[in-house]
Amino acid sequence: MSIYVLPPVNASLNALSAIFLAAGYIFIRKKNIAAHRFCMISAFCVSAVFLGCYLTYHTYLAVELHRGPTRFLDPAWFRPIYLTILLTHTILAVVIVPMIFITISRALRERFDQHKRIARWTWPLWMYVSVTGVIVYLLLYQIFPQK
Repeated sequence: MSIYVLPPVNASLNALSAIFLAAGYIFIRKKNIAAHRFCMISAFCVSAVFLGCYLTYHTYLAVELHRGPTRFLDPAWFRPIYLTILLTHTILAVVIVPMIFITISRALRERFDQHKRIARWTWPLWMYVSVTGVIVYLLLYQIFPQK
C-alpha cells in the first residue's frame, strides 16, 4: 500500500465524522440518548483514526521524503480563498481537541448540564473542522490538483 492513499482516506474519515456528528445532533434533538451517544463516540473514534493517519502521512513526507505539505499554487486567483479555508480549519482543529475531551468527559461523568453548555460550542466547531477537511482535500487533490 502506498502512503499516497492516505489523503483520500483522511478525507473519507473526515466525511464519516461529519455524518456521525450530524446524526448525533439529530438523535439528541429527538431525545434518543443511546443513539446520540453511539454517534458521538463513533465520531470521536473516527476522528482519532483520522489524526493517526494524518500524522503518519505528514511525518512520512517530512522524514522519509524530505518534503513539506502540498502547496496550493494554481489557480492563483483561488489561492487566498483556499488559504483562508485552510487557516480556519487548522486553527480550529487545534482548538477543538481539548473541547472534545471536555465535552465527552462531562457526558461520561453524567454532568449533563455542563456537557450541554460546552457541547453547544464543540459540536459546530467540530462539524466545521470535519467538513472543511473534506473541502481542503477536494480543492487540493480533485478540483485544482497541484503539480
